[in-house]
Amino acid sequence: MSVPSSQGHNWSKRPKEKEDDDDDDEEEDPVDQMISRTGCTSFHRAVQDCMAEHQDWRQCQRPVQDFKQCMAEYQRRQAGQIARHKPSPAGS
Repeated sequence: MSVPSSQGHNWSKRPKEKEDDDDDDEEEDPVDQMISRTGCTSFHRAVQDCMAEHQDWRQCQRPVQDFKQCMAEYQRRQAGQIARHKPSPAGS
């Protein structure tokens, strides 16, 4: 049985940002790109900051709930847009 190569989440620091000029051609993390499109980036960062500080998700429930609420609102908006663009059933 092989050991997975992933190290999991590293809560000791925030995701990499421009640290030096050598990384100019490095692409943004796909997860960060996805979260950016939702409008919930500040809530996500609050969760990351809390986890980096406390190293215990139980102490970060408020930021987690705020992020969850933001994502749920985004999903409701997306569902509404999809429903508006769906063609009505034939014969109705």
